[in-house]
Amino acid sequence: MTATPRSRAEVVGDTAIAVLAAQGARGLTHRAVDRAADLPPGSTSNHARTREALLTCALARITELEAADAAALAGGRAGGSTGGGGSAAGAALALEQFALDPAAFAAPIAAMLHHGLTSARARLLARYELALEATRRPALRALYDEAARPFREPVQAMLEAAGSADPARHARTLIAWCEGVQFDAVAGAGTTAVPTRAQLQSGLEELLRGMLGGVRHRGPRPPRSQR
Repeated sequence: MTATPRSRAEVVGDTAIAVLAAQGARGLTHRAVDRAADLPPGSTSNHARTREALLTCALARITELEAADAAALAGGRAGGSTGGGGSAAGAALALEQFALDPAAFAAPIAAMLHHGLTSARARLLARYELALEATRRPALRALYDEAARPFREPVQAMLEAAGSADPARHARTLIAWCEGVQFDAVAGAGTTAVPTRAQLQSGLEELLRGMLGGVRHRGPRPPRSQR
């Protein structure tokens, strides 16, 4: 099968991610992206004229790639689960089905975390560089926060379906745990060893059991729209 040619936006975005991961935010320049992508001088500037635009391009590409990974994991194309499709709605529906069982709930999240720590490690490093840049750039901060929303909302929906007494707070806690585990393995004290998928899943299941307590015997809650 012939691979689909990447668009210029994808080429610039993918290369900006690689430069961010290898050289940090200070190393990300239009000229550096041109060189790394073997593009004619000025090509990156034609696509993203300002530094803010180049940072935004990298963030947009990271968001696109992470959304594709999430849809694949939720839809059963990775991690061994079934159901769902490639769309965000299909992914969210499949993820909600996992909420009835902490082990099944944790499996796709553990797979995504492990993928980020191994195959997509450069993307994870680039995202951390962008997160720090966003603390000094309000426009980038708004985009960074908005990019996280499609991932946060399905997690909250899963927890609500599983019977969480406070799904919004529990979703924040779960996502913070995931972010902390990844940061620790990439840039923190735990950088000497990447946790296995089994270790990640075990930690997630423990966290979920602590959040949900004994609610599972009552069955999942109906969506708010049906209450």
